[in-house]
Amino acid sequence: MKEPFFAYIQQLQDTITCKLTEIDGQAQFLEDQWVREEGGGGRTRVIENGAVFEKGGVNISKVFGKLPESMQKYFGVQDADFFACGLSLVLHPKNPMVPTVHANWRYFEMYDKKGEIVDQWFGGGQDLTPYYLFEEDAQHFHQVCKHVCDAHHPEFYSTYKRKCDEYFWNAHRNEARGVGGLFFDYCKAKEDFTMEDWYNFVTSVGNSFLDSYIPIVTKRKDFAYSQEQRNWQEIRRGRYVEFNLVHDKGTLFGLRTNGRIESILMSLPPHVQWVYDHHPKEDSEEAKLLEVLKNPVDWV
Repeated sequence: MKEPFFAYIQQLQDTITCKLTEIDGQAQFLEDQWVREEGGGGRTRVIENGAVFEKGGVNISKVFGKLPESMQKYFGVQDADFFACGLSLVLHPKNPMVPTVHANWRYFEMYDKKGEIVDQWFGGGQDLTPYYLFEEDAQHFHQVCKHVCDAHHPEFYSTYKRKCDEYFWNAHRNEARGVGGLFFDYCKAKEDFTMEDWYNFVTSVGNSFLDSYIPIVTKRKDFAYSQEQRNWQEIRRGRYVEFNLVHDKGTLFGLRTNGRIESILMSLPPHVQWVYDHHPKEDSEEAKLLEVLKNPVDWV
């Protein structure tokens, strides 16, 4: 399972970065191949200072070796080895009318002392973080998510949409990071759904990413905006940073397994503001966004 999935994310990285380069029209992705001392490595691709994308990364990694002690305690195992591979992307557009997007698709195996697989699972998802709320954009993103889920199981969309709303929740702010999407983890074989079935589902979600996001970028990237709206974007980016550094399991896993810091933290935007006790004007477009973030919506 691990070799086909790693081959898949290599191809998917090429497909996504090629399309994003075309959409941006100015900047190119810088590729950085790296090696992890304990085993494995990755291929980081970062775009900066583009016409559309102020900063973004589309990264793949394959890491393996002895499961660190902190993670052994987390999983309740001893003397275990592991293998993990995945693609992770974050895109921070320049125009505040274009939402930030995050996605990842990953596979994990754990082994006993004999090298035999004792556990394996898939995980991943994709979610949208707007700075100004265009309801039709949120509806489009979720409709694509629902369409791909429905092809595999009638309950997947409602289940993973709810999990996304729960996961991407900034508890210390009592608000969502964005308008959600899909989040699934620890997807293991069961009687009516094999690991091959999970592979087909996760790769279908990965293949749907460009369809869910690119039409929104194309529609909004040339909208006019003011410095005040740009300031609001940077303030909201601060909440994005807070979630990634305080709550995100992927960031914590990378740090605990001696992952590559530059690749882990590529998700952070380049220009951010933290304004003391900031509140938008009542009935403003900014306030409208906050209402939705405090009360997740069923978009489709």
